[in-house]
Amino acid sequence: MFKDKVGIITGGGSGMGRATAISLAKEGAMVVLAGRSEDKLMAVRDEIRALQGQAEIFCADVSQNDDNKALVAFVESRFGRLDFAFNNAGGHADFKPIDQTSIDEAEWVIDLNFKGVYYGVKYQIEAMLRTGGGSIVNNASIFGLRGMDGIAHYVASKHAVVGLTRAVAKEYAGLGIRVNAVRPGATETPNYMRSTGGDAHLLDDMIPMRRIGQPEDVAETVLWLLSEKASYVTGSTFSVDGGMSI
Repeated sequence: MFKDKVGIITGGGSGMGRATAISLAKEGAMVVLAGRSEDKLMAVRDEIRALQGQAEIFCADVSQNDDNKALVAFVESRFGRLDFAFNNAGGHADFKPIDQTSIDEAEWVIDLNFKGVYYGVKYQIEAMLRTGGGSIVNNASIFGLRGMDGIAHYVASKHAVVGLTRAVAKEYAGLGIRVNAVRPGATETPNYMRSTGGDAHLLDDMIPMRRIGQPEDVAETVLWLLSEKASYVTGSTFSVDGGMSI
């Protein structure tokens, strides 16, 4: 399905980024894993290569404009094209009300979760226009749809990702570029386990399906959106949350 396609996965060293990268590689894609931890990226790269897949790494802090520009430039110089991207990198610190949240912490969260996607989309689209199109999926979280106590900066940044996705999808719908978003709910990632103190079942009773998601649940939705099977889908956001947003 993705044979000879080249794409970027940000936050590719763990969680949903890792699961999506492995799934894409199994389908024949060349995946470029981006993130801040070289050790984590190398581990996923080696895992993919052990499965006879293709992967490269690029260390980048995607909250920084120049790093996003350099990442896309690396992909174009190495492979001559960019066909898809999953802007997945994100996170938040401890839960606390806005009056107790420092400006430095708020800026870090907003820069990572929103600016990292905005800068990524900007340069990814520039590259895709040069080769006739492509597909982008942004990770917006269930909190791009609803509120949550203690992480106002995160909620605001994820709402912004949804707005960005819709606006850019409209701008480029006639130019061969599709842009969509996923909104995962509680998913068993390292960040989730840290925020729950290691309790994978803390929120089970809040979820109609009575279990948290696995990174592979999100990966399957991302693959569909990136693929030609979703060729008539753009500007949409998909909840992958076991029914939490019902």
